[in-house]
Amino acid sequence: MTTEIKRLIRVRVEKGASFKRDGYGKKKQLSDSWRKPKGQHNKQREQKKAKGALPKPGFGSPIAVRGMHPSGFFEVLISSVKELEGIDPKTHAIRIGATVGERTRAGLQEKAIAEGFKVLNARTVKTGPKQEKIREPAKVADKKKSEEKKPAKSKAPAAPVKRDTKKEEKKKAEKPPEAEEKKAPVKEKKPAKPKAEPKEKTPEKSKADAPAKTTRKIAKPKTEVPAETKAKAKPGSAAKPKAKKKTGEGVKKNE
Repeated sequence: MTTEIKRLIRVRVEKGASFKRDGYGKKKQLSDSWRKPKGQHNKQREQKKAKGALPKPGFGSPIAVRGMHPSGFFEVLISSVKELEGIDPKTHAIRIGATVGERTRAGLQEKAIAEGFKVLNARTVKTGPKQEKIREPAKVADKKKSEEKKPAKSKAPAAPVKRDTKKEEKKKAEKPPEAEEKKAPVKEKKPAKPKAEPKEKTPEKSKADAPAKTTRKIAKPKTEVPAETKAKAKPGSAAKPKAKKKTGEGVKKNE
C-alpha cells in the first residue's frame, strides 16, 4: 500500500458523515438508519439547518479509495477454489463465505495462502494429528478408572510382637512389696438379690357376702361407778362434811 492510498483512506475517515433519519430520537421504534424524508412539510426535506444534512455528492469518499478495505485491498467473497482464478493477490483480499464447511474451508484457505492472497477471516482449522492429541488424555482417564475398579490386594496379617519375659520378671523383683500392699483391695461384687415374686392377689369378696352396714348407732349401756372408786381416783379431794342446819332460835336441835 502506497503512501498516497494511506492518505486517501485517512481523508475518507475524517470526511465521512453520518446521516440519520428524521424523528429517530422521538420514537423508540425508529432506528437511526437513513431513510429519505418525503413529507410535504418535513423540515429535514426542506434542509433546515438544525434538522440534519441530506446525502449529497460533496460527502463522498475519494474515487481511488472508494469501496476499499482499510487494509488497502479490495475485498472479494469466495466459496470455492475455482473462484480464485483471475484475481490479483496484489490488489485483492479474500473473504471465505460463512456457508463453507470445515473440509472445503481447510483446502481453500491453504491454497489461497500458498498463492499469496490475504485471507480476512482466516481460522485455525482442526487437523488429524491435533484431534489425536486431544483424545490421548481420555485414554489416560480410562486407565485411572480401571485401576480404581480393581480390588485392593489383601494385606498380610501383622506379625505378633514378642515380649521379653525376662525383663518383666526383673521389674517385678525390683518393685518393693509395700507397693503391692498399698493397693486398694478389690471390692467383690455382691450377687444381685433375686427379685421378690409378686404376691398373689386375694380374690375380692363379692358384695353379697359382705354384711350390710347399719346406719343407726347403738347406745352403750351406762355403768354406775361406786363412790369408793371415785374417792380413789381423786385422792386430793376429800369428802366434805355436811353442814348442820340451824334453827330459827339459834339452838342446835341435837343439844
